[in-house]
Amino acid sequence: MRPTLLDPLFAPISSLSGVGPKVASLLATLLGKEDADDARVVDLLFLAPFRLIDRRNQPGIALAPQGAIVTITGRVDRHQPPPRGKSNLPYRVFIHDATGELALTFFKVKGNWLEKALPVDEEIIVSGKVDWFNGRPSMVHPDLMVKASEAGDMPLTEPVYPLTAGLSPKVLRKAIEHALERLPALPEWADATLALQQSFPPPTAAFMGLHHPRDEIGIDPQAPARRRLGYDEFLAGQVSLALVRQKLRRVAGTPVKATGQMSGAIRTALPFSPTNSQEAAVRDILNDMAGDQRMLRLLQGDVGAGKTLVALLAMAAAVESGGQAVLMAPTEILARQHHATISKLAAAAGIRIEVLTGRTKGKERDAITERIATGEAQIIIGTHALFQDSVSYKNLLLAVVDEQHRFGVHQRLRLTAKGISPHMLVMTATPIPRTLVLAAFGDMDVSKLTEKPAGRKPIQTVTVPMERVGDIVDRLQSAIAEGKKAYWICPLVEESEVSDLMSAEERHATLVAALGPDIGLVHGRMSGPEKDAAMMAFKTGETRLLVATTVVEVGVDVPDASIMVIEHAERFGLAQLHQLRGRVGRGDEASSCILLYKGPLSENGRARLNILRESEDGFLIAEEDLRLRGEGELLGTRQSGTPGFRIASLEAHADLLEIARKDAAYLLEKDPDLTSERGQAVRTLLYLHRRDEAIRFLRAG
Repeated sequence: MRPTLLDPLFAPISSLSGVGPKVASLLATLLGKEDADDARVVDLLFLAPFRLIDRRNQPGIALAPQGAIVTITGRVDRHQPPPRGKSNLPYRVFIHDATGELALTFFKVKGNWLEKALPVDEEIIVSGKVDWFNGRPSMVHPDLMVKASEAGDMPLTEPVYPLTAGLSPKVLRKAIEHALERLPALPEWADATLALQQSFPPPTAAFMGLHHPRDEIGIDPQAPARRRLGYDEFLAGQVSLALVRQKLRRVAGTPVKATGQMSGAIRTALPFSPTNSQEAAVRDILNDMAGDQRMLRLLQGDVGAGKTLVALLAMAAAVESGGQAVLMAPTEILARQHHATISKLAAAAGIRIEVLTGRTKGKERDAITERIATGEAQIIIGTHALFQDSVSYKNLLLAVVDEQHRFGVHQRLRLTAKGISPHMLVMTATPIPRTLVLAAFGDMDVSKLTEKPAGRKPIQTVTVPMERVGDIVDRLQSAIAEGKKAYWICPLVEESEVSDLMSAEERHATLVAALGPDIGLVHGRMSGPEKDAAMMAFKTGETRLLVATTVVEVGVDVPDASIMVIEHAERFGLAQLHQLRGRVGRGDEASSCILLYKGPLSENGRARLNILRESEDGFLIAEEDLRLRGEGELLGTRQSGTPGFRIASLEAHADLLEIARKDAAYLLEKDPDLTSERGQAVRTLLYLHRRDEAIRFLRAG
């Protein structure tokens, strides 16, 4: 049960004074919640301000430096609206103080609100950036305008928060202040020596400090309040991952006795020999599975490094030992593709393979689940349909999870919750830096595949500005005429008012107009069967050019595709660009990747595209991406099951993550059920961070 102490924080956001249904739904959108009911008071506490308006700088009009943000108290002299019919000209209001005159400048003014807000002869306070032009100062759209008579309670420093359309800063600020009023005196869950060493304020004071920064330093990630809350977030994550580990360890694994009979047949049938790092990974996995503790291993390998073969050899070992193995993929396309690849190789060993996805229905589904239950099906490949209640296994020894970052820790737990305790191998093609592995997976054992399989050709990568898109279309025309296949990746599905990015549907239309009708289209809004049909047509060569959004990023295998065009490459994460690039260069042909960008690029943008041009090492690229962009974006979207931290930052607080990991391990070793005084406080921390799942483990354990 959640401690009653936290009840006020878990009340719906609509329980705050001044938050009606409309504001509640705007706040929910801002907080990234599906609907207003999901948003709680506590979520507002974790919304960190990103800059500070400091109104203490009040030099007087004539002494205001160019470009500085200043606060001016002055009297309104006159209004100068634009001439009739010239609404593109600015509206100016002139004010003066003892030192000089200032023009307040507004664009696209509707109605007479300025006359009401700034009546002539009224003393007012304005705050904003001053620009000097021809010896005259002006302030465009001040951040703040208030009559001096009403400014009594105006704060001198004010934090600025992220906003969403329709939500005013004033309303948000008020809601956050009401949320802070509900903050109870939280117990101290940090180790006392550590808190002293790091100058951590107590938890309640840290929230207050986060929302009431005194100066610019208070907004910095290294401010004591932010470091404290960042540490708490890491600690909650590390304790819950450690509890999952502890639970997985507590349920003994079944030792897998590999005979090498089936894997030997598979190896004989291979047209190439495995790389050294593939062999090393297989050795690690077989060693882990031979023990009576359950394996929990992460297999990281760049696109095309041959993870599927490693997984197959591990699954063959489970079958040799008289058991079953499953391979869970995040999408239908991927599951069926794994099935196609693995069936070919496993046929040599006579292993019986089934595929089960959400689209398997009726009699066919019943027949498959029957074969799984009797053990006739030895390797089962599918989506999370594999773990629905209607599916039971005869003897599941190994679960392989592909593209783990698309599955949260929760799905990993559901497996264990079914009373099944297979060994687990988690595969990802996203090379994840060590800090992120720690944050997302805790102390998992990691195997890395660092070599490209024999015969892989390097991919030539070039950057081209959008203005030259016509040349690219011409190049494609001749490449397709020579029988080559190409992808064209777009960031959006359909044209939207807000964005000037070219959408997949619109780009498809322009390419059809230029190159003829045989062009495929795949995007996330299409149904499963539609996507599969478009992919199939591309694979078989019915279409030679496929326009797609990033749905092709994960694992779709078309060995003879040799050209990849990525539009608006500056909008993608490096790791994601690297993944997309890995869709080509899988066959015998030399391949190329064209990064189309819209200029002018920022320094950072240019640095990122250069790294891709210069390197094909996914691990190096991922480390650089983390350095340049931060962890939130690294694995694609914030929602993809990775820890999208709210206050903690892997770049700014990496030292704290390491401390939190050791602290969590030490705490659980001394107090595995969290019953001590500090243990009880840590339970409160877990609830505060919505890690209830982990606490259920304590009870179930």
